[in-house]
Amino acid sequence: MTDATDSDNQPIHYRRVILKLSGESLADGGGRGISAQEAGSIAKQIFLAHQSGCQIAIVIGGGNILRGAQFSGGNALVDEATAHYMGMLATTINSLAMQDALESCGMQTRVMSAIPNEKIAETFIRRRAIRHLEKQRVVILAAGIGNPFVTTDTAAAQRALELDADIVLKATRVDGVYSDDPEQNPHAVLYETLSYDEVVSKKLRVMDATAIALCREYEKPILVFNFKKEGNIVKAISGQSVGTWIGANNEEG
Repeated sequence: MTDATDSDNQPIHYRRVILKLSGESLADGGGRGISAQEAGSIAKQIFLAHQSGCQIAIVIGGGNILRGAQFSGGNALVDEATAHYMGMLATTINSLAMQDALESCGMQTRVMSAIPNEKIAETFIRRRAIRHLEKQRVVILAAGIGNPFVTTDTAAAQRALELDADIVLKATRVDGVYSDDPEQNPHAVLYETLSYDEVVSKKLRVMDATAIALCREYEKPILVFNFKKEGNIVKAISGQSVGTWIGANNEEG
């Protein structure tokens, strides 16, 4: 991680980031569908963060449209692998919605899909994605990594490695990583810092095990924070104290 400088010679903490959003972040309180108000609110935060000069790539889940668990179980009519592909298409729908929300703020964007879909998105090519980022375009990465049985959390970790991002920013609706579900347990403790090993040993529900393993192997830090609090995306990108830092040790570095 190296500090960079924006056009006004102001230091920024991260040169390039992967911002991981859940599909539910685009939905209203019911967690389903796409809310123009929610998408617009996130887009405004990303716009302000992008103004710092940081290069931003976004990975969005699809849970607001479809979840693979809907098709799990012995009596499922849809094969599990097929359900995963359906989920990838759901992420593409969300990516297109976020693209228009961002462009309504005056930003240049590109949607890049892991599954070729040339009518609506560019096919993901690593060098092309990096070039878009260098040109200060926000890149929205759709369809996971294009393979079933891989979550969008793992896709975010994978793309962070491929695109040489400084950090994975995991946006959630709670203030960080807790010892228990804070929405169910009012006594749950918020962690300020954690190591990858602590996340695994404590069985904390941060990202799936494959995503954590990838980040641990390549020492790619993760910041889990509450995107619902106005200004937190800007704070996360500028390196301010927000959320829970996860790294090779339990001290932010």
